[in-house]
Amino acid sequence: MSKGLVKAKEYDWKDSNLALFGSSTDKKVKKESAVTEAAWKGAGNAVGIKIWRIVKFKVTEWPETDYGKFFSGDSYIILNTYKPSPDSEELAFDVHFWIGSLSSQDEYGTAAYKTVELDTFLDDRPVQHREVQGHESDLFLSYFKNGLSIMQGGAESGFRHVKPEEYKPRLLHFCGARSQVVVKEVPLARSRVLSGDVFILDLGVKIYQWNGNQSNKDERFKAMTYLNILKSERGNAESQTLEEDSCYDDHPFYLALTAKDVPDAAFSKPATAGAKALLKVSDAAGHIKLTQVKTGAVSKKDFDSNDVFILDVGNQCFVWVGQKASQAEKQNGLGYAHQHLMKTSHPLIPISVIKEGQNNRAFAAALAA
Repeated sequence: MSKGLVKAKEYDWKDSNLALFGSSTDKKVKKESAVTEAAWKGAGNAVGIKIWRIVKFKVTEWPETDYGKFFSGDSYIILNTYKPSPDSEELAFDVHFWIGSLSSQDEYGTAAYKTVELDTFLDDRPVQHREVQGHESDLFLSYFKNGLSIMQGGAESGFRHVKPEEYKPRLLHFCGARSQVVVKEVPLARSRVLSGDVFILDLGVKIYQWNGNQSNKDERFKAMTYLNILKSERGNAESQTLEEDSCYDDHPFYLALTAKDVPDAAFSKPATAGAKALLKVSDAAGHIKLTQVKTGAVSKKDFDSNDVFILDVGNQCFVWVGQKASQAEKQNGLGYAHQHLMKTSHPLIPISVIKEGQNNRAFAAALAA
């Protein structure tokens, strides 16, 4: 199926089998599968980030030189290995799967499955996370000190080792503050160029940086750094920095923006924090059922080790898995959250699955707020 067809079938992934994922898979089978996955060899042995891309159902290594660069047509798995205490050798883990807005159902379904498999490989120690393009969690963004870059299409379209004369023009949008400036490729349309942000028009042999009147210093600095990297890769490319007030309508920058704008649909508006809702997952009736427990302020005393709970805070969703919950309740945290979010106005927010006893700053902050 082409990327265009995936785009046309908008939100097809909402109705995928993610909600049912894991419900019929035995733990032993998962573990046997995990230990035979070549990609997991050495995973979690040392502090740092490791990234894989899903290619035709296979887990493939993503080059370290491209960490922080993602394609909207692909799905990825990201493992963060860290030490909770500098005085201890004990390691802890966060494992994320990232879904590009044009990633196929096969790709993100495989990414979801393999994320749980990696969790099993690491003896259920990681905190699991789902990330969707345009709605990434603060934790995910914190991994990439140079910011997040999202390009259109799939990795096969390439952005490295391309001759400037053969380079496909790209318009890059820089938006954010401090270390969380996100770089996103957008259509070559003039309507996309906004006063509040910074843009780079990359024509291969000529590169323009356009600074909007209301853009901030972080966006400008990130764009300047990005532009210098592009120039060093190209060798003979020329660049020019433009200020909005001094850039006239007949400038080559504007003349190159001839494409028709294509809306980003639901991927364009990150959700914001809202009223909290706490739901309990139970199989007491012989089947899995989600029941709302309360809304408003939620504290630790609202959680019971015998059950699984979903805490929805509007811009992030947490699944808390009690140690004494039944096996049926434990086995599909991502699916429960997915099932709940599909009934809300914010289905694409980050999901984190936290087992009782694990630490997660965002979850702790949600309880404290």
